[in-house]
Amino acid sequence: MNARKGFDKNLQELQNKMTEMNELTISAFEKAFTAFKTQDVELALRVIDEDTAIDNLDQEINQYAVWLIAKEQPFATDLRRIISSLKITSDIERIADFAVNIAKATAKIGVTESLINITKLEEMKELSLKMLKMSLTAFIDGDMALAKEVGGMDDKVDDYYAETYKKITGYLRENPEETTQLVQLLFVNRYLERTADHITNIAESAAYLIKGQIYDLG
Repeated sequence: MNARKGFDKNLQELQNKMTEMNELTISAFEKAFTAFKTQDVELALRVIDEDTAIDNLDQEINQYAVWLIAKEQPFATDLRRIISSLKITSDIERIADFAVNIAKATAKIGVTESLINITKLEEMKELSLKMLKMSLTAFIDGDMALAKEVGGMDDKVDDYYAETYKKITGYLRENPEETTQLVQLLFVNRYLERTADHITNIAESAAYLIKGQIYDLG
């Protein structure tokens, strides 16, 4: 009984580290997007610097999970939880990288009037961060309905992506002098679409843990 309690405590610690990493990533994303929207290059550079903390936590989680498997030699469901945690952590790390990419796009544009209002980037960001919170909750709470809901929301992000791509390329034809900014807007559009894909992966990992089989929620 005591051995089980100790193992459960270690699993909880793994989950706490994941939650912390997710919160840092959401914060990085919010800051990167604010910097992008307001052309705050100083804030953008801070996001790039602070990414080290997320990378360190990623390594810490990986090492902790490997130690847990070696020490406890867990069976079935417990092993599935640890493996799912590693997959989710990898997806969160990629999402944090996209936040850094958005911060770098801000630095490349520099100080000029933002054309973000011709896009659906704000809506994509809001929806993506909502999906990210939901997908981790689905994993922690074992909520299959929530995991499936995230998969459905990804379709809306894809719609926004297509609409934004069309708007930006159309605007570019009429305003070639704005090429530098518009190209960065196209990149950010792609980063947000890829972010939503990685979040859908997290929801699929949650579904795998809950049901014990691989689900395609995309």
